[in-house]
Amino acid sequence: MKRLIVAVALLVAAPVAVLAAAKPYTGHELAKSAHLTLERAQAIALKVRPGKITDKELEKEAGGSGLRYSFDIVADGKTYEVGVDAANGKVLENAAEGKNPD
Repeated sequence: MKRLIVAVALLVAAPVAVLAAAKPYTGHELAKSAHLTLERAQAIALKVRPGKITDKELEKEAGGSGLRYSFDIVADGKTYEVGVDAANGKVLENAAEGKNPD
């Protein structure tokens, strides 16, 4: 009986895990337009602002190529936004989040 319960639980949980893995960050549907991978952009962001990434997205935004990875990084108790151009890896933003973060 315990094996049956475990098997049913795994069958129910597996599709949820697959869906979660399919959408790892906001804007993932734009990834095919980006020349840089998420992993490479994260490495660039963490090089200029070491800390812990708490949010990540790929978005269309003015400046640079118009497509950027945006990371919220917590460092020294503060949240910073680091923007990395998805075409060439240039750091477009590296500043503390304001009072009204987006």
